[in-house]
Amino acid sequence: MGAEEQRHQKFLKMTQTPIPSLICQLAVPTIISMLVTSFYNMADTFFVGKINTSATAAVGIVFPLMAIIQAFGFFFGHGSGNYISRQLGAQQLEDAAKMSATGFVSAFIMGLVILGVGFAFTDPLLSIMGATETILPYAREYMRIILIGAPYMTASLVLNNQMRFQGSAFYSMIGIASGAVINIGLDPLFIFVFDMGIAGAALATIISQFISFCLLISGTFRGGNLKLDLRNFSPCLKYYKNILKGGTPSLCRQGLGSFATICLNLMAGPYGDAAIAAMSIVTRISQFASSIVIGFGQGFQPVCGFNYGAKLYKRVQEGFWFCVKLSSGILLVAAVAGWFTSDQLIEVFLKNDAQVVEYGSLALRLQCLSFPLVGWITISNMMLQTIGKAVRASLMAMSRQFLFFVPAVLILPRMWGMLGVQMSQPLADVASFILAVVLSISVLKEMSEQQRQEEHRMKVEAEQEVC
Repeated sequence: MGAEEQRHQKFLKMTQTPIPSLICQLAVPTIISMLVTSFYNMADTFFVGKINTSATAAVGIVFPLMAIIQAFGFFFGHGSGNYISRQLGAQQLEDAAKMSATGFVSAFIMGLVILGVGFAFTDPLLSIMGATETILPYAREYMRIILIGAPYMTASLVLNNQMRFQGSAFYSMIGIASGAVINIGLDPLFIFVFDMGIAGAALATIISQFISFCLLISGTFRGGNLKLDLRNFSPCLKYYKNILKGGTPSLCRQGLGSFATICLNLMAGPYGDAAIAAMSIVTRISQFASSIVIGFGQGFQPVCGFNYGAKLYKRVQEGFWFCVKLSSGILLVAAVAGWFTSDQLIEVFLKNDAQVVEYGSLALRLQCLSFPLVGWITISNMMLQTIGKAVRASLMAMSRQFLFFVPAVLILPRMWGMLGVQMSQPLADVASFILAVVLSISVLKEMSEQQRQEEHRMKVEAEQEVC
Protein backbone atom coordinates (compact mmCIF):
# COMPACT_ATOMS: atom_id res chain seq x y z
CA MET A 1 0.00 0.00 0.00
CA GLY A 2 1.42 3.39 -1.03
CA ALA A 3 1.74 6.38 1.28
CA GLU A 4 -1.20 8.13 -0.43
CA GLU A 5 -3.47 5.14 0.11
CA GLN A 6 -2.30 4.82 3.73
CA ARG A 7 -3.22 8.46 4.37
CA HIS A 8 -6.65 7.94 2.79
CA GLN A 9 -7.27 4.89 4.94
CA LYS A 10 -6.20 6.86 8.00
CA PHE A 11 -8.66 9.65 7.11
CA LEU A 12 -11.51 7.13 6.85
CA LYS A 13 -10.48 5.54 10.13
CA MET A 14 -10.39 8.88 11.97
CA THR A 15 -13.76 10.07 10.67
CA GLN A 16 -15.80 6.85 10.59
CA THR A 17 -14.61 4.47 13.34
CA PRO A 18 -16.90 4.49 16.43
CA ILE A 19 -15.57 7.08 18.88
CA PRO A 20 -14.99 4.95 22.02
CA SER A 21 -13.00 2.27 20.19
CA LEU A 22 -11.09 4.84 18.11
CA ILE A 23 -10.03 6.88 21.14
CA CYS A 24 -9.04 3.75 23.03
CA GLN A 25 -6.95 2.53 20.08
CA LEU A 26 -5.11 5.84 19.94
CA ALA A 27 -4.98 6.33 23.70
CA VAL A 28 -3.38 3.01 24.67
CA PRO A 29 0.01 3.83 23.08
CA THR A 30 -0.03 7.38 24.48
CA ILE A 31 -1.00 6.14 27.94
CA ILE A 32 1.90 3.69 27.84
CA SER A 33 4.20 6.53 26.71
CA MET A 34 2.99 8.81 29.51
CA LEU A 35 3.23 6.12 32.18
CA VAL A 36 6.72 5.08 31.15
CA THR A 37 7.84 8.71 30.91
CA SER A 38 6.39 9.49 34.34
CA PHE A 39 7.96 6.35 35.71
CA TYR A 40 11.39 7.32 34.48
CA ASN A 41 10.95 10.83 35.95
CA MET A 42 10.19 9.09 39.22
CA ALA A 43 13.19 6.79 38.69
CA ASP A 44 15.52 9.82 38.56
CA THR A 45 14.11 10.99 41.90
CA PHE A 46 14.26 7.45 43.32
CA PHE A 47 17.89 6.77 42.43
CA VAL A 48 19.09 10.27 43.30
CA GLY A 49 17.28 9.86 46.62
CA LYS A 50 19.82 7.17 47.50
CA ILE A 51 22.52 9.86 47.50
CA ASN A 52 21.01 12.27 50.07
CA THR A 53 18.12 14.67 50.72
CA SER A 54 19.91 17.67 49.19
CA ALA A 55 20.51 15.76 45.92
CA THR A 56 16.83 14.83 45.78
CA ALA A 57 15.91 18.46 46.35
CA ALA A 58 18.31 19.46 43.54
CA VAL A 59 16.30 17.42 41.03
CA GLY A 60 13.23 19.34 42.19
CA ILE A 61 15.08 22.64 41.82
CA VAL A 62 16.12 21.87 38.22
CA PHE A 63 12.62 20.62 37.35
CA PRO A 64 11.49 24.12 36.21
CA LEU A 65 14.27 24.06 33.60
CA MET A 66 13.03 20.69 32.35
CA ALA A 67 9.54 22.18 32.27
CA ILE A 68 10.77 25.11 30.15
CA ILE A 69 12.43 22.72 27.67
CA GLN A 70 9.20 20.73 27.52
CA ALA A 71 7.14 23.92 27.26
CA PHE A 72 8.80 24.96 24.01
CA GLY A 73 8.71 21.39 22.71
CA PHE A 74 4.97 21.25 23.34
CA PHE A 75 4.52 24.80 22.02
CA PHE A 76 5.95 23.91 18.61
CA GLY A 77 4.67 20.33 18.75
CA HIS A 78 1.06 21.10 19.65
CA GLY A 79 1.05 24.29 17.58
CA SER A 80 2.17 22.49 14.44
CA GLY A 81 0.36 19.23 15.29
CA ASN A 82 -3.06 20.85 15.76
CA TYR A 83 -2.70 22.55 12.38
CA ILE A 84 -1.46 19.35 10.73
CA SER A 85 -4.42 17.29 11.99
CA ARG A 86 -6.92 19.86 10.72
CA GLN A 87 -5.19 20.08 7.33
CA LEU A 88 -5.08 16.30 7.02
CA GLY A 89 -8.79 16.27 7.87
CA ALA A 90 -9.27 18.79 5.03
CA GLN A 91 -6.83 16.66 2.90
CA GLN A 92 -4.31 19.51 2.39
CA LEU A 93 -1.19 17.30 2.47
CA GLU A 94 1.46 19.65 1.06
CA ASP A 95 0.56 22.40 3.51
CA ALA A 96 0.70 19.91 6.40
CA ALA A 97 4.18 18.73 5.32
CA LYS A 98 5.53 22.29 5.32
CA MET A 99 4.17 22.88 8.81
CA SER A 100 5.79 19.63 9.99
CA ALA A 101 9.29 20.74 8.98
CA THR A 102 8.76 24.29 10.23
CA GLY A 103 7.73 23.15 13.70
CA PHE A 104 10.66 20.73 13.97
CA VAL A 105 13.42 23.14 12.90
CA SER A 106 12.03 26.00 14.99
CA ALA A 107 11.99 23.85 18.11
CA PHE A 108 15.59 22.71 17.58
CA ILE A 109 16.73 26.34 17.24
CA MET A 110 14.86 27.28 20.43
CA GLY A 111 16.62 24.40 22.21
CA LEU A 112 19.97 25.89 21.20
CA VAL A 113 18.89 29.24 22.66
CA ILE A 114 17.93 27.59 25.96
CA LEU A 115 21.30 25.82 26.06
CA GLY A 116 23.21 29.07 25.55
CA VAL A 117 21.23 31.09 28.09
CA GLY A 118 21.37 28.28 30.65
CA PHE A 119 25.16 27.92 30.46
CA ALA A 120 25.67 31.69 30.60
CA PHE A 121 23.53 32.21 33.71
CA THR A 122 23.60 28.85 35.55
CA ASP A 123 24.06 30.02 39.15
CA PRO A 124 21.74 33.06 38.96
CA LEU A 125 19.01 30.88 37.43
CA LEU A 126 19.41 28.22 40.12
CA SER A 127 19.20 30.86 42.84
CA ILE A 128 15.97 32.18 41.28
CA MET A 129 14.62 28.61 41.16
CA GLY A 130 15.11 28.28 44.92
CA ALA A 131 18.46 26.51 45.37
CA THR A 132 19.90 26.77 48.87
CA GLU A 133 23.65 26.72 49.61
CA THR A 134 23.54 22.99 50.32
CA ILE A 135 21.49 22.21 47.18
CA LEU A 136 23.38 24.49 44.75
CA PRO A 137 26.43 22.24 44.01
CA TYR A 138 24.20 19.28 43.15
CA ALA A 139 21.79 21.40 41.10
CA ARG A 140 24.61 23.05 39.12
CA GLU A 141 26.13 19.69 38.19
CA TYR A 142 22.77 18.26 37.17
CA MET A 143 21.58 21.32 35.22
CA ARG A 144 24.66 21.82 33.04
CA ILE A 145 24.46 18.28 31.67
CA ILE A 146 20.69 18.46 31.11
CA LEU A 147 21.18 21.64 29.07
CA ILE A 148 23.32 19.78 26.52
CA GLY A 149 20.27 17.79 25.49
CA ALA A 150 17.92 20.79 25.20
CA PRO A 151 17.98 21.13 21.35
CA TYR A 152 17.03 17.55 20.54
CA MET A 153 14.74 17.23 23.58
CA THR A 154 12.55 20.07 22.30
CA ALA A 155 12.66 18.67 18.74
CA SER A 156 11.74 15.18 20.02
CA LEU A 157 8.57 16.51 21.59
CA VAL A 158 7.63 18.10 18.27
CA LEU A 159 8.03 14.81 16.39
CA ASN A 160 6.17 12.95 19.12
CA ASN A 161 3.18 15.28 19.00
CA GLN A 162 3.10 15.61 15.23
CA MET A 163 2.86 11.83 14.85
CA ARG A 164 0.13 11.68 17.51
CA PHE A 165 -1.90 14.31 15.70
CA GLN A 166 -1.57 12.26 12.50
CA GLY A 167 -3.13 9.29 14.30
CA SER A 168 0.18 7.38 14.56
CA ALA A 169 0.36 7.06 18.33
CA PHE A 170 2.13 3.69 18.07
CA TYR A 171 5.26 5.14 16.44
CA SER A 172 5.18 8.00 18.91
CA MET A 173 5.00 5.49 21.77
CA ILE A 174 7.98 3.50 20.48
CA GLY A 175 10.18 6.59 20.38
CA ILE A 176 9.22 7.99 23.77
CA ALA A 177 8.92 4.71 25.69
CA SER A 178 12.22 3.32 24.37
CA GLY A 179 14.10 6.36 25.62
CA ALA A 180 12.40 6.14 29.00
CA VAL A 181 13.23 2.46 29.45
CA ILE A 182 16.87 3.09 28.51
CA ASN A 183 17.02 5.94 31.02
CA ILE A 184 15.78 3.70 33.82
CA GLY A 185 18.55 1.20 33.00
CA LEU A 186 21.30 3.82 32.73
CA ASP A 187 20.44 5.64 35.98
CA PRO A 188 21.77 3.05 38.44
CA LEU A 189 24.67 2.21 36.10
CA PHE A 190 25.98 5.78 35.95
CA ILE A 191 25.03 6.85 39.50
CA PHE A 192 26.30 3.84 41.44
CA VAL A 193 28.43 1.55 39.25
CA PHE A 194 30.39 4.41 37.62
CA ASP A 195 30.08 6.45 40.84
CA MET A 196 29.03 9.60 38.97
CA GLY A 197 26.41 10.68 41.51
CA ILE A 198 23.80 13.18 40.38
CA ALA A 199 25.79 13.86 37.18
CA GLY A 200 25.15 10.24 36.23
CA ALA A 201 21.39 10.78 36.44
CA ALA A 202 21.64 13.79 34.14
CA LEU A 203 23.90 11.96 31.66
CA ALA A 204 21.49 9.01 31.58
CA THR A 205 18.68 11.42 30.76
CA ILE A 206 20.33 13.14 27.79
CA ILE A 207 21.66 9.87 26.30
CA SER A 208 18.25 8.21 26.48
CA GLN A 209 16.58 11.32 25.06
CA PHE A 210 18.97 11.31 22.08
CA ILE A 211 18.13 7.68 21.34
CA SER A 212 14.44 8.58 21.55
CA PHE A 213 15.07 11.48 19.15
CA CYS A 214 16.62 9.14 16.55
CA LEU A 215 13.76 6.64 16.83
CA LEU A 216 11.16 9.37 16.41
CA ILE A 217 12.86 10.62 13.24
CA SER A 218 12.77 7.10 11.81
CA GLY A 219 9.05 6.90 12.70
CA THR A 220 8.25 9.77 10.33
CA PHE A 221 9.19 7.51 7.41
CA ARG A 222 6.70 4.80 8.38
CA GLY A 223 2.95 4.23 8.64
CA GLY A 224 1.88 6.84 6.12
CA ASN A 225 3.21 9.68 8.29
CA LEU A 226 4.42 12.96 6.86
CA LYS A 227 8.11 12.41 6.16
CA LEU A 228 10.49 14.79 7.88
CA ASP A 229 12.03 16.79 5.04
CA LEU A 230 14.05 19.83 6.10
CA ARG A 231 13.61 21.28 2.61
CA ASN A 232 9.98 21.92 3.57
CA PHE A 233 11.08 24.34 6.30
CA SER A 234 8.96 27.44 5.59
CA PRO A 235 9.50 30.16 8.21
CA CYS A 236 6.62 32.41 7.19
CA LEU A 237 4.01 34.38 9.12
CA LYS A 238 1.20 31.99 8.17
CA TYR A 239 2.77 29.00 9.91
CA TYR A 240 4.02 30.87 12.95
CA LYS A 241 0.60 32.44 13.48
CA ASN A 242 -0.91 28.96 13.55
CA ILE A 243 1.84 27.62 15.81
CA LEU A 244 1.22 30.56 18.13
CA LYS A 245 -2.52 29.95 18.03
CA GLY A 246 -2.33 26.20 18.64
CA GLY A 247 0.77 26.11 20.84
CA THR A 248 0.29 29.04 23.21
CA PRO A 249 -1.95 27.05 25.60
CA SER A 250 0.80 24.42 25.94
CA LEU A 251 3.45 27.10 26.43
CA CYS A 252 1.27 28.70 29.10
CA ARG A 253 0.56 25.39 30.79
CA GLN A 254 4.16 24.15 30.82
CA GLY A 255 5.93 27.50 31.13
CA LEU A 256 3.74 28.79 33.91
CA GLY A 257 4.01 25.35 35.49
CA SER A 258 7.74 26.00 35.65
CA PHE A 259 7.12 29.36 37.32
CA ALA A 260 4.71 27.67 39.73
CA THR A 261 7.36 25.12 40.69
CA ILE A 262 9.83 27.94 41.36
CA CYS A 263 7.28 29.60 43.65
CA LEU A 264 6.66 26.25 45.35
CA ASN A 265 10.38 25.73 45.96
CA LEU A 266 10.82 29.27 47.30
CA MET A 267 7.88 28.98 49.71
CA ALA A 268 8.94 25.50 50.87
CA GLY A 269 12.57 26.60 51.24
CA PRO A 270 12.20 28.18 54.73
CA TYR A 271 11.15 24.77 56.06
CA GLY A 272 14.42 23.16 54.92
CA ASP A 273 15.73 20.85 52.21
CA ALA A 274 13.31 18.18 53.47
CA ALA A 275 10.32 20.35 52.51
CA ILE A 276 11.64 20.96 48.99
CA ALA A 277 12.46 17.26 48.58
CA ALA A 278 9.01 16.22 49.86
CA MET A 279 7.12 18.52 47.50
CA SER A 280 9.33 17.35 44.61
CA ILE A 281 8.43 13.74 45.36
CA VAL A 282 4.70 14.55 45.63
CA THR A 283 4.87 16.35 42.28
CA ARG A 284 6.36 13.25 40.64
CA ILE A 285 3.72 10.96 42.17
CA SER A 286 0.90 13.30 41.15
CA GLN A 287 2.21 13.48 37.60
CA PHE A 288 2.34 9.68 37.44
CA ALA A 289 -1.28 9.46 38.62
CA SER A 290 -2.49 12.01 36.06
CA SER A 291 -0.44 10.58 33.17
CA ILE A 292 -3.22 8.13 32.31
CA VAL A 293 -5.66 11.00 31.89
CA ILE A 294 -3.17 12.94 29.78
CA GLY A 295 -2.76 9.80 27.66
CA PHE A 296 -6.52 9.62 27.09
CA GLY A 297 -6.54 13.31 26.23
CA GLN A 298 -3.74 12.82 23.73
CA GLY A 299 -5.68 9.94 22.19
CA PHE A 300 -8.67 12.28 21.90
CA GLN A 301 -6.74 15.16 20.28
CA PRO A 302 -6.19 13.66 16.80
CA VAL A 303 -9.81 12.45 16.78
CA CYS A 304 -10.90 15.95 17.77
CA GLY A 305 -8.70 17.66 15.16
CA PHE A 306 -9.59 15.37 12.24
CA ASN A 307 -13.33 15.48 12.90
CA TYR A 308 -13.45 19.19 13.66
CA GLY A 309 -11.60 19.82 10.39
CA ALA A 310 -14.09 17.55 8.60
CA LYS A 311 -16.99 19.43 10.31
CA LEU A 312 -18.16 16.30 12.13
CA TYR A 313 -18.95 18.15 15.35
CA LYS A 314 -21.10 15.44 16.92
CA ARG A 315 -18.08 13.11 16.94
CA VAL A 316 -16.00 15.76 18.71
CA GLN A 317 -18.67 16.16 21.40
CA GLU A 318 -19.04 12.41 21.82
CA GLY A 319 -15.28 12.04 22.23
CA PHE A 320 -15.16 14.80 24.85
CA TRP A 321 -17.82 13.24 27.07
CA PHE A 322 -16.35 9.76 26.70
CA CYS A 323 -12.91 10.97 27.85
CA VAL A 324 -14.25 13.10 30.72
CA LYS A 325 -16.28 10.25 32.21
CA LEU A 326 -13.54 7.66 31.86
CA SER A 327 -10.69 9.86 33.10
CA SER A 328 -12.65 11.09 36.12
CA GLY A 329 -13.39 7.51 37.14
CA ILE A 330 -9.75 6.50 36.80
CA LEU A 331 -8.58 9.44 38.89
CA LEU A 332 -11.14 8.68 41.58
CA VAL A 333 -9.65 5.20 41.96
CA ALA A 334 -6.12 6.69 42.01
CA ALA A 335 -7.17 9.21 44.66
CA VAL A 336 -8.53 6.54 46.98
CA ALA A 337 -5.38 4.42 46.54
CA GLY A 338 -3.10 7.42 47.11
CA TRP A 339 -4.94 8.47 50.27
CA PHE A 340 -4.49 5.09 51.97
CA THR A 341 -0.87 4.48 50.85
CA SER A 342 0.56 8.01 51.12
CA ASP A 343 3.19 7.16 53.76
CA GLN A 344 4.42 4.12 51.87
CA LEU A 345 4.63 6.00 48.57
CA ILE A 346 6.82 8.75 50.05
CA GLU A 347 9.00 6.19 51.84
CA VAL A 348 9.81 4.53 48.51
CA PHE A 349 11.92 7.60 47.68
CA LEU A 350 13.34 8.69 51.05
CA LYS A 351 12.53 6.17 53.74
CA ASN A 352 15.24 7.34 56.15
CA ASP A 353 14.13 10.98 56.39
CA ALA A 354 11.11 11.16 58.70
CA GLN A 355 10.51 14.84 58.01
CA VAL A 356 10.30 14.26 54.26
CA VAL A 357 7.75 11.47 54.86
CA GLU A 358 5.73 13.69 57.21
CA TYR A 359 5.60 16.66 54.83
CA GLY A 360 5.08 14.55 51.73
CA SER A 361 2.39 12.26 53.10
CA LEU A 362 0.07 15.11 54.11
CA ALA A 363 0.65 16.98 50.84
CA LEU A 364 -0.18 13.85 48.84
CA ARG A 365 -3.39 13.19 50.79
CA LEU A 366 -4.56 16.75 50.27
CA GLN A 367 -3.92 16.47 46.54
CA CYS A 368 -5.87 13.22 46.41
CA LEU A 369 -8.96 15.22 47.39
CA SER A 370 -8.85 17.11 44.08
CA PHE A 371 -7.52 14.34 41.77
CA PRO A 372 -10.94 13.39 40.30
CA LEU A 373 -11.45 16.99 39.11
CA VAL A 374 -8.28 17.00 37.01
CA GLY A 375 -9.88 14.80 34.32
CA TRP A 376 -12.38 17.46 33.25
CA ILE A 377 -9.70 20.17 33.46
CA THR A 378 -7.27 18.24 31.23
CA ILE A 379 -9.74 17.08 28.56
CA SER A 380 -11.34 20.54 28.35
CA ASN A 381 -7.97 22.17 27.83
CA MET A 382 -7.00 19.70 25.09
CA MET A 383 -10.30 20.12 23.24
CA LEU A 384 -10.14 23.94 23.32
CA GLN A 385 -6.56 23.88 22.10
CA THR A 386 -7.10 21.35 19.31
CA ILE A 387 -10.09 23.13 17.75
CA GLY A 388 -8.21 26.45 17.72
CA LYS A 389 -9.97 28.30 20.57
CA ALA A 390 -6.67 29.93 21.49
CA VAL A 391 -7.85 32.54 24.02
CA ARG A 392 -10.05 30.18 26.01
CA ALA A 393 -7.50 27.37 25.79
CA SER A 394 -4.73 29.68 27.01
CA LEU A 395 -6.89 30.88 29.90
CA MET A 396 -7.62 27.29 30.81
CA ALA A 397 -3.96 26.34 30.52
CA MET A 398 -2.90 29.19 32.80
CA SER A 399 -5.51 28.55 35.45
CA ARG A 400 -4.29 25.48 37.32
CA GLN A 401 -0.59 26.31 37.65
CA PHE A 402 -0.68 30.10 37.52
CA LEU A 403 -3.91 32.03 37.94
CA PHE A 404 -4.99 30.00 40.97
CA PHE A 405 -1.92 28.13 42.20
CA VAL A 406 0.63 30.96 42.37
CA PRO A 407 -1.54 33.29 44.49
CA ALA A 408 -2.41 30.35 46.75
CA VAL A 409 1.20 29.24 47.28
CA LEU A 410 2.36 32.82 47.90
CA ILE A 411 -0.44 33.73 50.33
CA LEU A 412 -1.43 30.57 52.24
CA PRO A 413 2.03 29.79 53.75
CA ARG A 414 2.02 33.23 55.37
CA MET A 415 -1.17 32.21 57.16
CA TRP A 416 -0.68 28.50 57.85
CA GLY A 417 3.03 27.82 57.33
CA MET A 418 3.97 24.54 55.64
CA LEU A 419 0.31 23.48 55.65
CA GLY A 420 -0.38 26.42 53.35
CA VAL A 421 2.23 25.11 50.91
CA GLN A 422 0.61 21.68 50.98
CA MET A 423 -2.94 23.04 50.50
CA SER A 424 -2.14 25.25 47.51
CA GLN A 425 -2.47 22.70 44.68
CA PRO A 426 -5.79 21.12 45.70
CA LEU A 427 -7.40 24.54 46.16
CA ALA A 428 -6.10 25.61 42.72
CA ASP A 429 -7.57 22.41 41.23
CA VAL A 430 -11.05 23.19 42.58
CA ALA A 431 -10.98 26.71 41.13
CA SER A 432 -9.65 25.43 37.76
CA PHE A 433 -12.41 22.83 37.61
CA ILE A 434 -15.10 25.51 37.94
CA LEU A 435 -13.49 27.54 35.14
CA ALA A 436 -13.15 24.42 32.93
CA VAL A 437 -16.85 23.60 33.26
CA VAL A 438 -17.85 27.13 32.19
CA LEU A 439 -15.47 27.27 29.20
CA SER A 440 -16.04 23.75 27.87
CA ILE A 441 -19.85 23.88 28.10
CA SER A 442 -19.90 27.14 26.12
CA VAL A 443 -17.78 25.61 23.34
CA LEU A 444 -19.87 22.43 23.23
CA LYS A 445 -22.97 24.60 22.74
CA GLU A 446 -21.20 26.43 19.89
CA MET A 447 -20.46 23.10 18.21
CA SER A 448 -24.11 22.06 18.50
CA GLU A 449 -25.06 25.20 16.62
CA GLN A 450 -22.35 24.58 14.01
CA GLN A 451 -23.65 21.03 13.57
CA ARG A 452 -27.18 22.31 12.93
CA GLN A 453 -25.87 24.82 10.37
CA GLU A 454 -23.82 22.13 8.61
CA GLU A 455 -26.78 19.74 8.48
CA HIS A 456 -28.97 22.54 7.09
CA ARG A 457 -26.37 23.37 4.42
CA MET A 458 -26.12 19.73 3.35
CA LYS A 459 -29.93 19.47 3.21
CA VAL A 460 -30.18 22.54 0.99
CA GLU A 461 -27.44 21.23 -1.35
CA ALA A 462 -29.19 17.87 -1.59
CA GLU A 463 -32.51 19.55 -2.48
CA GLN A 464 -30.80 21.66 -5.13
CA GLU A 465 -29.24 18.56 -6.71
CA VAL A 466 -32.67 16.90 -6.88
CA CYS A 467 -34.13 19.97 -8.60
